[in-house]
Amino acid sequence: MNFRTRFAPSPTGLLHLGHAYSALLAFDMAEVGEFLLRMEDTDKTRCRPEFEAAIYEDLAWLGITWQTPVWHQSDHLDTYETALNQLIQANLCYPCSCTRRDIRNAQTAPQEGQAIQQTYPGTCRNRKMDERTKTDAIRLDIRRAINNLPDLSGIGFTETGPNHTGVHFLNPKHLLTQVGDIVLARHDISTASYHLCVVLDDAAQGVTKVVRGEDLFEASYIHRLLQLLLKLPTPQYHHHPLIRDKHGKRLAKRDDARAIRIYRDSGTRPDEVRRLIGL
Repeated sequence: MNFRTRFAPSPTGLLHLGHAYSALLAFDMAEVGEFLLRMEDTDKTRCRPEFEAAIYEDLAWLGITWQTPVWHQSDHLDTYETALNQLIQANLCYPCSCTRRDIRNAQTAPQEGQAIQQTYPGTCRNRKMDERTKTDAIRLDIRRAINNLPDLSGIGFTETGPNHTGVHFLNPKHLLTQVGDIVLARHDISTASYHLCVVLDDAAQGVTKVVRGEDLFEASYIHRLLQLLLKLPTPQYHHHPLIRDKHGKRLAKRDDARAIRIYRDSGTRPDEVRRLIGL
């Protein structure tokens, strides 16, 4: 299999310097392989054609080229639905009606003999899928998922990022207490979770090296578990440090002052952007 990296933005706003760092790093790594571009565009309330067009313009200005056609998640909803149904048929899922407020209240409520839970507290865990309403989310029952697999000893993923270099193994206790019952879809398949979509997309595109920010490092444990459950290949991972503002806060799409377009329009050269972000 060819060496392949990818950059997978959501067209919900302008790219900023943090995106430039991640895209350029993945592109540089693929000098002897292939660099893929993916549009995570299932959120139809926020994704806009003008933002997608701006992504293409910004990346091209940075000197990045990519394989075509560009992968759009919105074209692959049937794939996500098939995988979700596979997990449901294996009795690994349940419907959940909890709001964020419900979960916060459950996590902060005193529980005799227990520490405050930091993951989903399992309020809906005993519900059956045939009880699901149109507004319910679908969660993965982590305990059932672990029990559905053979011994996890020695199973993990390889990380090459500077802050987590090494092999990281799946640990049932960690999955139960630190990951918990994640959401796989909200309302309908067009709201399939990042976790479900990303492992399916990476497998379908033949990605061999996932390059992304270190804020997603912990997500790699659930991604490795989903790869096991869905019998998907496991790429290597490289979680890079985040680009932050002068106050140490990570950049977000609302940070328009650091949008790549602003640097383009101000006359900054692509090589100056590289130096600015440490590349």
